[in-house]
Amino acid sequence: MNGLPEGRLQGIVAGEGIRGTIFVEDAAVLAQSAFPGDQYVLRVQAPACAAAAAPGMFAHIRCDPAVPMRRPLSIMRASPTAGWIEFLYKIVGEGLRHLGSRRPRDTLSVMGPIGRPFEPHRERPRALLIGGGVGIPPMIFLAERLAQEAQEGWRPLVLMGSEIPFPFRARPSRIPVPGVPDGVCAAMPLLESWRVPSRLASFSGFAGTHAGYVTDLAARWLESLTDAARAEVEVFACGPSPMLAAAAALARRFELPCQVALEEFMACAVGGCAGCTVQVSTADGVAMKRVCVDGPVFDACAVFGR
Repeated sequence: MNGLPEGRLQGIVAGEGIRGTIFVEDAAVLAQSAFPGDQYVLRVQAPACAAAAAPGMFAHIRCDPAVPMRRPLSIMRASPTAGWIEFLYKIVGEGLRHLGSRRPRDTLSVMGPIGRPFEPHRERPRALLIGGGVGIPPMIFLAERLAQEAQEGWRPLVLMGSEIPFPFRARPSRIPVPGVPDGVCAAMPLLESWRVPSRLASFSGFAGTHAGYVTDLAARWLESLTDAARAEVEVFACGPSPMLAAAAALARRFELPCQVALEEFMACAVGGCAGCTVQVSTADGVAMKRVCVDGPVFDACAVFGR
């Protein structure tokens, strides 16, 4: 797919219900910020992708002319009006190392948005968003969209876990979260500015964080809720597979619906190569589904069992 010209890809994506349009754009780099742990936040001008992006979707980026294969990156934020999209990534491998060297006014080929997004249900307005490591970006995107619709009753809570420094300067939260252990006060300032409560978890001893798994922190919060409040909760998660399995188990324990965004290596990202397939339970039995177009968002029970 690397030789595709700028424009639209139509009819390529074979995923059921995903026969929309994927755009290929020459996107100008607007900003690139470095954070500890070889983490970067990249913002590019890609108006067509930004207009169609939804939380949980991703883009396939050509990191450098010297690197032929594109890299899939979850979309962390998108502004349909200003026309930019933003990514958080950690350098793993030569391709992303090249991407980390790109500077404002450089141009990147961006193909997106791709995939099946999260689908929050209005009857469950207490959205519990769990992000681990490079699985944090879709949670930020989803939190922002729910915050923009706060008048409709959404009440998201974002819990994030990381064993390397978080890609932002954490601050004590000014938004109380009943049920969270005393002393767990570290929060993401951007989410605070949106009036979305957040809390952090880590085994690395960062100030104000929960000393343990982020899913254990989620369990503490869920245990504190009344039955009526818990019936309004829906879980959304993205991160390493063990964390997603733990989130799925947590949802089963509390009998909650749970959507997970899977991370998988992929080549074409549009369903042609079938290199990113995972085993999924369906009404017709076990099937192999492509993470790029059948996902990346799946029902947690379908992937991790009931």
